[in-house]
Amino acid sequence: MPTLSDFSLVALDGTPMPLAPLAGRVVLFVNVASMCGFTPQYTGLEALWRSYGDRGLTIVGCPCDQFGHQEPGNADEIATFCSTKYDVTFPLSAKLEVNGDHADPLWQWMRDAEPGVLGTTAVKWNFTKFLVGRNGQVLARYAPTATPESMAKDIEAALASS
Repeated sequence: MPTLSDFSLVALDGTPMPLAPLAGRVVLFVNVASMCGFTPQYTGLEALWRSYGDRGLTIVGCPCDQFGHQEPGNADEIATFCSTKYDVTFPLSAKLEVNGDHADPLWQWMRDAEPGVLGTTAVKWNFTKFLVGRNGQVLARYAPTATPESMAKDIEAALASS
């Protein structure tokens, strides 16, 4: 059975982002977009990162332009937007796809491991979130409407488990 350590991404700056170094951490993956109604969730995501990072939480934002062309920017534009508008310091991947024939393998794995409403696996919109536990397995999937603050109890529980 695959675990988080079996996957890798490309960082926003184009460098490899292997996920094996995150083994033993709790990781929250979010498909992000700069021009979405949910974009203000960056503030809450950054707050979670700053509150729980030292306890073992990593947040990875994965820019995606598959929903309403709401992430049209290139890597430099995305990095500038995130740092200047929301003071984002958590890691960001390169722009990727979460659905379809070219979906990133990590996102395919997370979608299959934790289907959405009525068993559908497709990601429905920006700011869908997946929580991965210290054991490298997907623990939960959250709808775009789930605020970062609403996930704090689940994150604390995941951080408390070994």
